[in-house]
Amino acid sequence: MKRMALGIFLLALAAPAMAQTEKLGTGDAVRVTVFQQPDLTTEARITDRGTINLPLVGEVKVGGMSAAQAGGSIAESFKKGGYLKNPQVSVALTTLRSRQVSVLGLIARPGRYALDDTSSQLADVIAAAGGIAAGGSDTVTVIREGKEQKVNVLHTPYKLQGGETINIERAPVFYVTGEVTRAGAYPVTPNLTVMQAIVAGGGITPRGSERRVKLRRTGPGGKIIETDAKPHDVVKADDVIFVKEALF
Repeated sequence: MKRMALGIFLLALAAPAMAQTEKLGTGDAVRVTVFQQPDLTTEARITDRGTINLPLVGEVKVGGMSAAQAGGSIAESFKKGGYLKNPQVSVALTTLRSRQVSVLGLIARPGRYALDDTSSQLADVIAAAGGIAAGGSDTVTVIREGKEQKVNVLHTPYKLQGGETINIERAPVFYVTGEVTRAGAYPVTPNLTVMQAIVAGGGITPRGSERRVKLRRTGPGGKIIETDAKPHDVVKADDVIFVKEALF
């Protein structure tokens, strides 16, 4: 029996390096094994306070530690309490929950998603959440510790660490209305011109005039400013392009 217990203990020590160095956090599940003390074997989930509850010693803080460091801390608790003279404790991470991110906004399946070494890229998490929903922007907001960063999912590799909130906002659009074939909202692209915007709306109808195009844009204080639009004016988000009827 002693040889078997020793073999189990050595096997725990030989766990993959990642499991030994991974920092434990809230929500992670661990298995605590005390050498030659099977009654003290415990499976527990780390609380919001970063602690687990163990027989005899009660709450022990392990959050922010590696598995090896947590084992040493637990062993010290047993020793200080006078329960074991020279305890040998191993801690194994059984379920990783602390490295999670929240995905919100215009996403197919909003929620929390766990990270691992094969799914820590932003694009992978977006894919796992079902992809960006219709009308969502490819440029998302990643929030970590109160700091925001804009990241383009399609063009910028971005590795997540855990604890981030990913917010997919509505893609910026402009509006084209009046005497055009397909009035409506269309996505803004870099350096989009008024003429290109009208083409996106199907072009001017026979009743419309390319010389009577107005551009309505929100100015300071939320005031709507209307100007005569020129074909090569650059369109901005929320602009309204209004093609008027020709004068006969």
